[in-house]
Amino acid sequence: MTFVQVIVTVCALAQPPACDDRRLQFFHAGSLRRRLTSAQPLLAQWIGRHPGLLVAGWRCAWPGAEGEKI
Repeated sequence: MTFVQVIVTVCALAQPPACDDRRLQFFHAGSLRRRLTSAQPLLAQWIGRHPGLLVAGWRCAWPGAEGEKI
C-alpha cells in the first residue's frame, strides 16, 4: 500500500465563487484510475464532516503530482 492523494475542489456554499483545492491523503493499493472510482464514498464521508462546502470536482494523484482532471 502507498499514499495517494485525492485533490478535491471545494466551494463555500455561502460564497459559491470562493473555491479552492484541498488535498486528502489515503493509503491505497492499486492504480490512480481505481482510486478515482472508489473516491466517491470517501468524499461523501468527508463532505459530511464539512457541511458548509460543496465538492465541485476531484482528481487523484501520487503525492507531489497534480493528478488527473475530472
